[in-house]
Amino acid sequence: MGRKWKWWVLLLVIGVGLAAWTGSRQADQERIVYDDEQRGLQKQIIIYFSHVVAENTPKGLAAQKFAELVEQKTNGRVKVEVFANGSLYSDGEELDALLRGDVQMIAPSFSKVTELIPEWQVLDLPFLFHDDNDVRRVFTGKVGAELLGMLEEKGIKGLALWSNGFKQMMGTTRPLVEPDDFRGLRFRIMPSEVIDKQFRLLGGEPVAVSFDRVYRALERHEFDGQENTISNIYSKGFYKFQPYITISNHGYLGYAVMMNQSFWNSLPKEIQQNIAEAMDEATRWNLRQSKAQNERELQQLKRREDVHLYLLSETEKRRWERKLAPLYQEFTRRFGSRLLNEIKKSDE
Repeated sequence: MGRKWKWWVLLLVIGVGLAAWTGSRQADQERIVYDDEQRGLQKQIIIYFSHVVAENTPKGLAAQKFAELVEQKTNGRVKVEVFANGSLYSDGEELDALLRGDVQMIAPSFSKVTELIPEWQVLDLPFLFHDDNDVRRVFTGKVGAELLGMLEEKGIKGLALWSNGFKQMMGTTRPLVEPDDFRGLRFRIMPSEVIDKQFRLLGGEPVAVSFDRVYRALERHEFDGQENTISNIYSKGFYKFQPYITISNHGYLGYAVMMNQSFWNSLPKEIQQNIAEAMDEATRWNLRQSKAQNERELQQLKRREDVHLYLLSETEKRRWERKLAPLYQEFTRRFGSRLLNEIKKSDE
């Protein structure tokens, strides 16, 4: 009986040992799988892309398109997380955040870039472009590449120029048709030396206000007018407060898509190529989309009884151009005529 008992004990010990050994192997295998997953996650590259407009605007839609294309072209290795509506940084904060490396990508308006590179003021000049074809040739051609190249010495990788569309004039109580109609009125503007001088030449009082504060300022009736694109006017509901819209196409609102240079340099060459291809495709898509969206939403505004649209005639435009001609003279005096001439060549 004692011998049988010893055999039972021995078998029990062997069974427990086998069970423990098997459990240990399974645990090791699970750890190996988990570690592989963790290594895969560590290899994924996350790019924070911050911008200040709504998701359904040309810039917002292009940012989403770019994120999708990057994920496709890198097979999920790179993920672009888009933060719209100034949810991460306002337009007054995002450039500093990029330079600090707190965010990897932004797409500020050209006016914001002029704070770093004054020559970019050329893009804020009124009546610089005749139509969307002019815009496309400049943005994707030699001039666009030169402008983006200027960012490198500032620690920024310039990726592309994106479009929002032509700017129109808005008024609270009446349409703005003649240069004298601006006299004595208070206008919200983007921070820009050229745009500030534009409204002063017209006799208005410009006040720079960041985009995220415009709607609240209009609610409080702080301004008599502003300039903006149809897509911004429509998506943000600015027409509710300034229903007199002059279709002037006098200026252009575009964006410089940029990345922190140190972050860009840290990326593998293959990933850089994937991102560049995605950006090129997203840019061409943006140029088509912005034109179509502004045209479509202009039709929506035409259907509204509470909105009053006025199409500026060619004769009236020429009067605006004569009034604003000193802006070109001053730009040429400060920066020379080469850049302007290159843009005009692109227009031909």
